[in-house]
Amino acid sequence: MSNAKNTSDTLMDPLISVVVPAYNEAENVENLAAEIAAALSEIPHEMIFIDDASSDDTKAVLMDMKTRFPHLRVLAHRQNAGQSRGVRSGVSAARAPVIATLDSDGQNDPADIPALYAQMIRADAPADLAMVGGRRAKRIDSAAKKIASRFGNGVRKKLLKDEADDTGCGLKVFMREAFLNLPYFDHIHRYIPALMLREGYKIEFADVNHRAREFGVSKYTNFGRLKVSIADLRGVIWLRNRMKLPGDVDEL
Repeated sequence: MSNAKNTSDTLMDPLISVVVPAYNEAENVENLAAEIAAALSEIPHEMIFIDDASSDDTKAVLMDMKTRFPHLRVLAHRQNAGQSRGVRSGVSAARAPVIATLDSDGQNDPADIPALYAQMIRADAPADLAMVGGRRAKRIDSAAKKIASRFGNGVRKKLLKDEADDTGCGLKVFMREAFLNLPYFDHIHRYIPALMLREGYKIEFADVNHRAREFGVSKYTNFGRLKVSIADLRGVIWLRNRMKLPGDVDEL
């Protein structure tokens, strides 16, 4: 009886919603869901997987998983819209005040979520702390991808002063309300730290694990990232320069 009540309470009142956009990751999503469920077994949670109009069996696999994972919710885009829109769709649908995001390729380790969540909600956390971002301590990727990422992160950090060494890490924990206050655009998932700071929030980072991709192929290339990053950087710099904070708002 006690276990049934706890399960019901967990399903009704999650403390954290794990949002996972997925595009053509049919071989990865079930293992990832099992790892998330194990990592958060002691924390009331929900998992929201968003199928981004995959051309493989991702949606069918996710639907089949619902009978085995009672905390799982499945959203489906009717048209492919990209990772950032998947995150936005998942966060908008989430029921918990705190969000964790993960890439669906299995390279982020769900076992790191509880530590980032604990850092986020700790008693002595700053009142306006809105995000704890993962920082891949030992990145498992090709040398070319590491070099390109290091260069891109260095340029972005210098221009945006966003305090982030690794915005490419998909593992982040943040406040749902804060994220929904950010201006949305494609590829926003790489600029969440800068935009959080723009809104006056505080952010922190923590080292996390990183793993090799077991199945499937990456959806990004170094050239593809470079092509969009120039326009994105210009846009975020413009947004930063056009922001004025009121300090606080008093009702009189």
